[in-house]
Amino acid sequence: MDNSTHFSTIILAGYIAIGNIKYLCFIVLILFFVAIIVSNQLIIGIICKEKSLHEPMYVFICSLSVNELYGSIALFPSLLSNMLLSKIPEVSLTLCHIQIFALYTYGSVEFYNLAVMSYDRYVAICYPLEYHRIMSPAMTVTLIALGWSVSVIKFSINFSMSVRLKLCGNVMDKVWCDNYMLVKLACSDTTANNISGIIGTILTIVVPLALILFSYAKILRVCLKSTREMTQKALSTCTSHLISLVNFSVGCLFEVIQSRFDKVPMPPVLRVILSLYFPICTPLINPIMYGMRLSKIKRALKKMIYPCNHIKPLSQ
Repeated sequence: MDNSTHFSTIILAGYIAIGNIKYLCFIVLILFFVAIIVSNQLIIGIICKEKSLHEPMYVFICSLSVNELYGSIALFPSLLSNMLLSKIPEVSLTLCHIQIFALYTYGSVEFYNLAVMSYDRYVAICYPLEYHRIMSPAMTVTLIALGWSVSVIKFSINFSMSVRLKLCGNVMDKVWCDNYMLVKLACSDTTANNISGIIGTILTIVVPLALILFSYAKILRVCLKSTREMTQKALSTCTSHLISLVNFSVGCLFEVIQSRFDKVPMPPVLRVILSLYFPICTPLINPIMYGMRLSKIKRALKKMIYPCNHIKPLSQ
């Protein structure tokens, strides 16, 4: 029996009543949003402007920052307006679909970027003499384009199935629109969605993870056979990537726990925090970490801020 109703809006029931504290939360989120926009744009600008940073590793970091801007713009405007301006946190179904598409492709592109960056470190450490031949400009652009295109095409297939679903309800226990929650609201058969979702999860997580594990297994093998000094130098180039990878993986784990295991008793505030860790902390931490840890970016940043200190005096 079809009990579906035509809903034009989705109510986001994840927001909790916190009284006047919501104004403080609003200001904090505004500051986070500004910090994400400024820091990621700064990283992109530095890498594009500074010729010494036109290397595969930095081009991949630039792609990472572009993706983080993309994900943040998909989240924050809706989050801020629902928190402060709306008595009932309600969004149109069309905007909900757009946010789902943007955030899911953001997550997929992020994981692919991190996988490609691990492969880049593997080539640099294990095949240093052949690095520039293997990681040529054409290969770098191809890997970035492949990550973006596969992510968009892969989720478009799954997303097209979700859009056609007939809904029995329009209340989603989240602070942002989620495809998994949307499928749970459906009256119609979701077998095809579930199968497509499993295949999508394998392509999004298992394939990149396999490349990451392969790359670091090879790096570890080389490090064990090298001198202590070479091992420290090799690992120092991987530290930023590992921190970024762990941070993003923890965020994804939090999202899976609070979304898939919604029956687990959990304070509402904690559920909201876990839900927002994934799309907020990674775009906030990555540019700051890469800017502080990578010496070339740090020098380029100082050169941009203090240009007078880098002007060579004219020879007399």
